[in-house]
Amino acid sequence: MTTGLHPGGQPQDPRPTGNQALPQQERVGHGTPHADNRTRSAVITARAAASFDPVGRSVATARSFVRDTLQGWGFADIVDDAVVLTSELVTNAVVHAGTSADVLCLRSDEGVRIEVADRYPEREIPLQATAVNMGSPDREGGRGLQLCAALAGRWGVDYSPTHKQVWFHLDLPDRPVGTRTAGPSLPANLLPLADGRVRVAVIQIDRVGAISAWNEDAEDLFGYSAEQVIGKPLTDLAAWPHTPGTSTGIVEALQLSRWEGTYGLRGASGRVTPVYASHLRVRDTGGEPSTVCLLVRDHERAVLQTPLRASATDTTTSSEGQATDPFEVFIGSPAPDDLDGLLQRTVERARDMLDGDSAFLLLATDDETELEVRASTGLPSARQRFARVPVEAGPGRYGSARMPAVHEDLTVVPGAVPLLAGTGMRSVVTVPLKVEGRLTGSLGVAAEGPARYSNEEALRLQFAADRIALAVESARLGELERLRRGSLSFLVEASDLLAGTLDRDQTLALMAQMTVPTLATWCAVYTIADQASDPYLSYVLHEDEERIDGLKALLSKIAPPDPVPTPGARVWAAPGEAAHQAALRTSMRSLGLGEPASVTSGIGTTLATAAAVGGETVVLPLVARNRVIGMLTLGKPSDEHFRQEILELAEDLSRRAALALDNARLYSERTAISQSLQRSLLPPDLPHIDGVEVEVIYRAAGEGNEVGGDFYDLFPIRDGVYGFAIGDVCGTGPEAAAVTGLARHALRLLAREGFGGPAVLERLNSAILDEGARSRFLTLLYGELWPQEDGSAMLKVVCAGHPLPLRLRQDGTVEAAAEPQPLLGVMEDLELYEQTITLDPGDVLLCVTDGVTERREGTRMLGDDGLTDVLTTCTGLTAGAVAARIMRAVERFASDAPSDDMAILAMRVPGLQRD
Repeated sequence: MTTGLHPGGQPQDPRPTGNQALPQQERVGHGTPHADNRTRSAVITARAAASFDPVGRSVATARSFVRDTLQGWGFADIVDDAVVLTSELVTNAVVHAGTSADVLCLRSDEGVRIEVADRYPEREIPLQATAVNMGSPDREGGRGLQLCAALAGRWGVDYSPTHKQVWFHLDLPDRPVGTRTAGPSLPANLLPLADGRVRVAVIQIDRVGAISAWNEDAEDLFGYSAEQVIGKPLTDLAAWPHTPGTSTGIVEALQLSRWEGTYGLRGASGRVTPVYASHLRVRDTGGEPSTVCLLVRDHERAVLQTPLRASATDTTTSSEGQATDPFEVFIGSPAPDDLDGLLQRTVERARDMLDGDSAFLLLATDDETELEVRASTGLPSARQRFARVPVEAGPGRYGSARMPAVHEDLTVVPGAVPLLAGTGMRSVVTVPLKVEGRLTGSLGVAAEGPARYSNEEALRLQFAADRIALAVESARLGELERLRRGSLSFLVEASDLLAGTLDRDQTLALMAQMTVPTLATWCAVYTIADQASDPYLSYVLHEDEERIDGLKALLSKIAPPDPVPTPGARVWAAPGEAAHQAALRTSMRSLGLGEPASVTSGIGTTLATAAAVGGETVVLPLVARNRVIGMLTLGKPSDEHFRQEILELAEDLSRRAALALDNARLYSERTAISQSLQRSLLPPDLPHIDGVEVEVIYRAAGEGNEVGGDFYDLFPIRDGVYGFAIGDVCGTGPEAAAVTGLARHALRLLAREGFGGPAVLERLNSAILDEGARSRFLTLLYGELWPQEDGSAMLKVVCAGHPLPLRLRQDGTVEAAAEPQPLLGVMEDLELYEQTITLDPGDVLLCVTDGVTERREGTRMLGDDGLTDVLTTCTGLTAGAVAARIMRAVERFASDAPSDDMAILAMRVPGLQRD
């Protein structure tokens, strides 16, 4: 891949120049021809280009290139769409078209334009005025232009005689400039009340959470001088949280880019002062981050937050007589631009409007059967957030969701509002949020005292709910769209990663690493070997590595979840219950109320593990080829729940992961079978031959999932006589293995029956031809070795279509030791003959398969001459050293991995002077 980045200025036109033809046509949108509608006046501020080879891994590399480029430009809002579109277009180029792909990213003040060009212009789109049917979305290819039409603001295709270029333009979200917020002119009696001069404490917190700046108003509000507090952690002063239900701790809040809310600071007098705070995360010119905190007294929050300007039932007018927007009256201005901020502002304003102690808001699922807790104040929101309750039926149903309801005392009707169970709230008013008659949510306000609310308060709250329902639904749909686009990008990359390996352990690790921490805090994968086996805990991962051992120990002590094939996530309570019991026993032992703790250091670990798995735990089945092969378990820490969208994404991931895991299992089984079969086709060990050194090197090509066709053998025939063979069956796989096994065992049997070399090979040839359609060609070098008393060795050899054996003499000369004869498995009537050669002391006989001589590097091949040249340098070496030098020379001849099996058999008659 080649890349280039050119910030600033106008980039060169990437289209062909010179004698190359300009683009012939461009298509935009749904197949309608248009002129090139790129905005020529837009200033290109940056350009990044990359080229990718026509190989599968280039798709992932292209996605990373686009993601890194856009994030570097600060365009995180459109990264997911750009990655998905680039992935499809580059796949079309490098996989389907089989050409290299050029990717060009252009940044302008209007947005980002990305161009993907390939060198297959024949794959063009039919030119027609009506909409083009690009096929089913489930097809393997052809989805790139469909996605462009769905996601891009503009898109098109350019053609030239040598290139086809698909481009798309993504607009940036509108970011208003100028006035960020403004309110109407109000009478003095409607302005927020402040006691005397409003003091705004400005505190700056450094990277480690210590106070680095403390102004005079902070000294006046809290009684500490700057010298007393600078350098101390803010946690020493904070009584966090002051408002019950704040789900974010102070350490986490100080790390957020923005935060606004209520908490308490303990002053020099020891009293807690409730404050309303606005946090902003900044960095100095050296890149050092810090947090600036603006604090006022809680009842003066209007200084930092636009106050409630009028009753929700009133129609407020400005000094010019213009009516204000009821939504703005209730929510305030500016309205939060994100769903969570809007929901949190809603519950806070609803609580303040009815002078309640708590408020909550739930959003309905698409089918209106369940409500999901999304925001609350004055309640243990961490425990309840994303919890789901049924609307119509089932345990803990929420029966007052579709109509306004007032409960004067919840102790009389326990369970009427499941969210308030155990919170101490006595009275509550709830109203539905509806859009066009469809239930979209429920808003409620509760108080600790009974009989606090009547129908009048219900009407006021319903009026407010009607004002915000459409805004909430719009924000929710926008959030869902962003989540789905992000999910699509996530699944594209996950599928690519899972498809990139066939190793079982690596697949398990990828499954866990893709879910933690993106989808869950911790993950456990159970695998099932076969239908008769129990689930086995195969992999455990936690976002905090120090919790993994404790989590693994806890899960090992409880029964695994049942392997239910029903799709979807189901809640599994066993880990949370076991963690709670373990933490309880540990706490009792530490207090001396139970058996003494054997290891006191385990107390913290047990309690930490309980907190880590104390939230919601769900199990998703891993189903592949209609069989449950395992379970994917996802968990949250104490009192947290999963969002429905996250569970749906996890379900999609589990289906892909199950297939990848089963493919890895099948590949491992096939590899194990192939390796076992390959070992059975080779002799277990070599016999020791007095007076002759023998060395064999065998290297199988590939990854071990195919049985090779090369084989060798060395075996005793009778006293003082040994048979040796080296052969190569045409092809690989089971058919080649059958011929290999036939040849090896037939050679031993016929030789020991007393047949000479030609007779052995002629009978083997007949046996191969008897295999019919399963027969394969076989090249074979067979010989008999007769060690002599004078230190030499006599050999009788037959070379049936095999590379000729080479003889190395002591003077360094190399010559062929046999003549070529017909290979086996082709003709019925063979007339073979054997040749006799004598190896003098110091001579070497080298036998190889064609994987050695046909080793290639581009157009070059090692060949017989190259092998001869290497063997010439082996004078005086032992048989083992000769074989090793030949193998090193073959490996160094080419940089690529060998494409064929290689076998080397070296025999040497030692001289009078040993090496």
